[in-house]
Amino acid sequence: MSIGENIIRLKKEIPANIKIIAISKTKSPGDILKAYNTGHRLFGENRVYELTTKAEILPKDIQWHMVGHLQSNKVKLIAPFVSLIHSIDSLKLLAVVNNEALKNKRVQDCLFQIYIAREETKFGLSLYELRELLMSQEFQQLHNIRITGLMGMATFTDQVAIIRNEFRYLSEIFKEIKNDFFAKQDCFCELSMGMSGDYTIAIEEGSTMVRVGTIIFGERNL
Repeated sequence: MSIGENIIRLKKEIPANIKIIAISKTKSPGDILKAYNTGHRLFGENRVYELTTKAEILPKDIQWHMVGHLQSNKVKLIAPFVSLIHSIDSLKLLAVVNNEALKNKRVQDCLFQIYIAREETKFGLSLYELRELLMSQEFQQLHNIRITGLMGMATFTDQVAIIRNEFRYLSEIFKEIKNDFFAKQDCFCELSMGMSGDYTIAIEEGSTMVRVGTIIFGERNL
C-alpha cells in the first residue's frame, strides 16, 4: 500500500484519542508530503539537523516532535519551532531547553524520558532520578518549560511479556508522578510509548501517543 493508504488505515485501527506521531527519519520531504496530504500533521524526527532541514522546506503547520536523544548544544536549533520534545533525560538538558525557550518567547512542551528497557544503549531517567529532579529547587525555577508527560522505549525483543511489563511499569510511573507532582495540572496527560513493532501493546497499557514510522513509510533508508 502507499504511504497515504498506510496512514489512513492506521487511523482507522487506532482509537481517535491516541495521537499518531509519524516518524519520518531518513525519509524524504516528498514522502512526508504524501502523509501530510491525507491531513496528518504530527511528525517526529530523531536527529536535530534532519529535523531543522525538513522543517525549513515543508509546510509550516506541521507539528514537529523531537523523539531522539537530544544534546544540549543543539537545543537552540529546534527551540524556535519544535512542538514537543520527548527525550528530556536530565535537569541540565531541561535547563538549556528552558533558556532557549525564553530567548524565543515560548513555553516549550516536554516529556521526561524514562529508562524502562533491558538495553544499556537506551537513555532515560530512573524513577528515583525523576523524583529527585522534580523535587529540586532548580526545577521549580524553570518557567519556560511545561511538562506534559512521560516517554519510554521498550526492549527490542519479540517476547511480548517483556514488552508488556515494561510498558505497564511506565504506565504505573506515570500515574504515580501525576498524583504526586501534577495532580492539578491537566497538561500532564501524555504517555508516549509504542513504536511500529509494539504500539498495539502500548495502547493496551495506556499509551496516549505512539511513535510509528515503518508501518507508514516502509523500511528506513540507510
